[in-house]
Amino acid sequence: MSKPRDPGAEGGRAQPSARLIAARVVERVLRDGAYLSRALDAELLRHPQLDARERGLAAELSYGSIRTLRFSSDALQQHAAKKLPIGDPQLFSEFLIAAYQVLFLDRVPPSAAVNAAVNQVRKKRGAKVAGFANALLRSLVRSGLQANKTDAVLASVPSWLVERIQSGLGEAELRALVGATEAPPPFVARLAAAGELPPEWAGAKPCRYAPHAFELAGALSAEQRRAATWVVQEEGAQLIAWALGARPGEAVLDACAGRGTKTSLLWEAMQRRGALWATDAHPHKLESLRADFTRLGLAPPELAAVDWTKGQGQVPCLFDRVLVDAPCTGSGTIRRRPEILLRLAPDDPARMSALQEAIVRSAATRLLPGGRLLYAVCSVFPEEGEAVMERTRDLFEPVAFDTPALRELAPAGASELRLLPNAHGTDGYFLASRRLK
Repeated sequence: MSKPRDPGAEGGRAQPSARLIAARVVERVLRDGAYLSRALDAELLRHPQLDARERGLAAELSYGSIRTLRFSSDALQQHAAKKLPIGDPQLFSEFLIAAYQVLFLDRVPPSAAVNAAVNQVRKKRGAKVAGFANALLRSLVRSGLQANKTDAVLASVPSWLVERIQSGLGEAELRALVGATEAPPPFVARLAAAGELPPEWAGAKPCRYAPHAFELAGALSAEQRRAATWVVQEEGAQLIAWALGARPGEAVLDACAGRGTKTSLLWEAMQRRGALWATDAHPHKLESLRADFTRLGLAPPELAAVDWTKGQGQVPCLFDRVLVDAPCTGSGTIRRRPEILLRLAPDDPARMSALQEAIVRSAATRLLPGGRLLYAVCSVFPEEGEAVMERTRDLFEPVAFDTPALRELAPAGASELRLLPNAHGTDGYFLASRRLK
């Protein structure tokens, strides 16, 4: 019988293991505040030779270590002879990866997980620090701590956030929102231009609400992401674009377009007829938007770098519909972006609310009389949703959503909607439909 593979053995010029990739990803999240998904994608793109099993393990270690960070850190500190090196991301990432393997995974023997971590610590910090790591991690193993992963995820959420979500939405939505559930959130993509389902995804499961959206069995490969077939986009994010109700021949503005996944869906809803503009405060995101339109075989929209809190730039006042998918705390996406928990503070909802109001008021100046604005945030905090709409009542009147995509979600005549993971299977969002007075 062959011995289990040591996931951290990086001797010589051997290809990087899932464990080493995960340690690099966690380090970047801790040191640079990087988005976990983008850091992981970047590492996997550098190593296309990794098989599906190793890629999956790298994702499990990366996301799991961040989701359970506070629980694992507390467990480690109880067995440490001195303070943990929390301020040293390169070192602390090794402790977190090892702790996650010991506490929550059974596919790698604890001794192998410890050896892998100690070897990496020795390379990075020398024998003395490696000795500390060895003593700490072996003490954790000997403790026999029995950890439930979903409870550990919940224990890693700041208490103020637990109280806010639980009091407003209940225990089930709290657990679903932060990823304290047995099943991970689904991997969702939409078929570009409502194309034919590729044979390799014949078993893909159609999503509940968004047209042409599918839950896939696993993440797309780098080659599939480059093809003009799929747009990786969570179902709720797709519903935001559909909720604008864009029609062929209209003039439409995506005011906070980012990298343009909603913008391309708007262009599809418009059947590529009309005037489409996309703006963002960050020019590099607009370059990514342009590249993605090219990948999909679409002519790019009119692009402009605009900080709506400071003005409207050269964007004309000609739009029938404006989408404001505003910057927010991201509290509705924690199950996919657990790194949010590392930087979210109690005063952030109020701070973002003021920013969102400024953007809405500025973007509204580009609407034609009677034009429609769709406001959306991926947040569950009322300060970023209902409160913003209440403070902009001088500009707008509520108007019912006018898209078939929301028929099963919003009651007839509804002009506001909250999407939630436990109730709808999407991330958490607030949507509001308004008409300019």
